[in-house]
Amino acid sequence: MRALLASLVLLSATPASAILPELSQEGSEAAAPVEAPVQQIDDTIDEGADDRIAERIRGIFAELPAFSEVEVSVSQGVVSLGGTVPRQEDIARAEAIAGRVSGVVTVENDLQRDLSISTQGEGLLSLADRWSGFVAMLPLIALALAVWGVISLVGYIIAGLGVLWHKITPNSFLAELIASAIRFVFIVGGLVVALDMVGAGALLGAVLGGAGVIGLALGFALRDTIENYVASLMLSLRQPFRANDWVQIDQLEGRVIRLTSRATILMTLDGNHLRIPNSQVFKAVITNFTRNPNRRFEFDLGVDADDDARAARQLGRDTLAALDFVLDDPPAEARIIEVGDSNVVIRFLGWIDQTKTDWWKAQSQAIPAVKDALEDAGFGLPEPIYRLRFDPRSATLPFENRAEGTSEKEQQAAKKVGQVSSAPPEEDVRPVDEIVEMVEQERRQAGGEQDKDLLDRSRPVE
Repeated sequence: MRALLASLVLLSATPASAILPELSQEGSEAAAPVEAPVQQIDDTIDEGADDRIAERIRGIFAELPAFSEVEVSVSQGVVSLGGTVPRQEDIARAEAIAGRVSGVVTVENDLQRDLSISTQGEGLLSLADRWSGFVAMLPLIALALAVWGVISLVGYIIAGLGVLWHKITPNSFLAELIASAIRFVFIVGGLVVALDMVGAGALLGAVLGGAGVIGLALGFALRDTIENYVASLMLSLRQPFRANDWVQIDQLEGRVIRLTSRATILMTLDGNHLRIPNSQVFKAVITNFTRNPNRRFEFDLGVDADDDARAARQLGRDTLAALDFVLDDPPAEARIIEVGDSNVVIRFLGWIDQTKTDWWKAQSQAIPAVKDALEDAGFGLPEPIYRLRFDPRSATLPFENRAEGTSEKEQQAAKKVGQVSSAPPEEDVRPVDEIVEMVEQERRQAGGEQDKDLLDRSRPVE
């Protein structure tokens, strides 16, 4: 009891400052991060420990052929490695093995790679073993090649059923595309089966991966070519025109000769060949002048502002309707479209049948016919009026009125010329066929496979 009381008296007499530092020190130690323990080196070493370490390392190296020439010595737990090894990576490997032996303090690695030819016999032996393995695998490789050939042959046979593919597909171009796709699928499939038979799965993955990368690169490099090929396929399906149709593709005009797998070939109205890439044709605005046999021509004439424009409009329309080549349905038409500075502009419109009448000839006859009718009826067709002022200080010759100075003989000659021009001879307005005949002759000529015509008259035009 007395001891307990004495202990309580001592605790009460101890200051708080002596206790709190200990508590704070413990808390700080708990909060501090835990560091990895550092392996301590013993200050003493057992007798014979170096010999045991050296013997253990030599025993391990004796089981590894690559370390047969390695020399091991140990002193105070420090391992020294010397000698040669056949490969460079064996140097780090030997050091790692020696460092894992219990009792080793550190490793001094003085190993060198042996570059003599005699030590490389293992590599030559490995090459000989691979050659022997390849020779032993030759029958299996031959069988795999035979399987590949059989599968590819089946694909060619199926793709060669041209009659079947032409019946299924709408045109020959698409049929050839399907046949090529079948051949490609069977060839690649046969290669996959052959590589799997010889156990070259890793090689197969590398080949397919490389083919994907190469295909992507080629896709970007040959983007225009691929776009043109796809456009050819779409045009062969759509059939936007027929052979010998008179078309305008954007600003290019001519008659169609053929549609090939690469371009659309036209013959211009001047008789020249015009080759347009199909990618441009597919995206272009196409005007086909041949699809509708009825076609309208139009021209503008201006009458004097003081004349009755409505009467001039009626007279010109009746004159157009009286022409033999102008159709009654749709009827001829005249429209007042503009009032100019000195005239009123009237637009005359007439329809013709292109199978019987040439468009250019019809317009060439209609313009003078309406003009003469208006002039004969007393309508003026004024020209632009310009007022000229002459400075007498700069004029070298006096101004003369040539109309007043015209002799009677010249006036009679002009009158005769006017009479001749007012009664033109009747012209032939039938269609001109020289370009049409040139196109037909061009189509009759045998072309190569690359110029095969994709136009099909049995399919409807879009």
